[in-house]
Amino acid sequence: MADVLITEFMDETAVDLLRSRYSVYHDPSLADRQGELPGLIADARAIIVRNRTQVNAALLAAAPKLEAVGRLGVGLDNIDTAACEARGVTVFPATGANAIAVAEYVIATALVLVRGAYLSSQRLVAGEFPRAELTGGELHGRRLGLVGFGGIAREVATRARAFGMAISAYDPFVEAGDPIWKGVEQVTDIDRLAAEADVISLHVPLTDATRNLFGAETIAAMKDTAILINTARGGIIDEPALVAALKAGTLGGAAIDVFAGEPLDAEKGAVFADCPNLILTPHIGGLTDEANDRVSRLTAENVLKALEARR
Repeated sequence: MADVLITEFMDETAVDLLRSRYSVYHDPSLADRQGELPGLIADARAIIVRNRTQVNAALLAAAPKLEAVGRLGVGLDNIDTAACEARGVTVFPATGANAIAVAEYVIATALVLVRGAYLSSQRLVAGEFPRAELTGGELHGRRLGLVGFGGIAREVATRARAFGMAISAYDPFVEAGDPIWKGVEQVTDIDRLAAEADVISLHVPLTDATRNLFGAETIAAMKDTAILINTARGGIIDEPALVAALKAGTLGGAAIDVFAGEPLDAEKGAVFADCPNLILTPHIGGLTDEANDRVSRLTAENVLKALEARR
């Protein structure tokens, strides 16, 4: 089989870059047929995945020649990094390549939800003209709360600052003296951030510590007018608790791009039915044409460097 196995969609220009040096097997539908992977990976020196393909100990055992895992994105919860390290397999996330796309998603959905009127098209089509009801608000003068203050969150902060927002962030892994805190209030208590922010955007991985981090209690601590945005990982928000708060009017709105169970099917999606002030998107926060080009090319280059280094 091929030197490089690609199991999910990747920009064809980047695939061609890999093909110029190595044999490549690219089937974007393999993420739906992962039982076939052990039979395809035996001779592969590299595998390239997005967030759905599980690179676990069992798959690594079927890949004795594997040297590199390219991740078309930044989250690593679908990759057993400890098992990779034990095997000497290097993992390459596309760090920073989709940060602009995610940051623009956060600001765009915050604007839509704070203003409110953009969700009213069907009411106008039906003959309503609720002008006074849909005046909405502005981002200017509101407080953005960032949970996690890594590269993507800092891109969000830069854009929020241009809208005249005050910015707070919670990240216990960034030291207080770090210069990246300039212009941002460092909050050491997530409950305080939840209570004070007008817009909260999540930028942390899914771990035992962050699972259901925004459950019923934390959501209840938020302002009734607050907006909650999750482009990080599903499972950080307790989805039924979020829906309950939106339906009760104790939360202003939410934009959810990632879900506890993906892909979201009709059964999993039913929990969100008839929920007001809610924007749902299919894990595309970091996917724009431009971001896909950057992510794909960076991943191809990282994999090529790794393979050439061991040649």
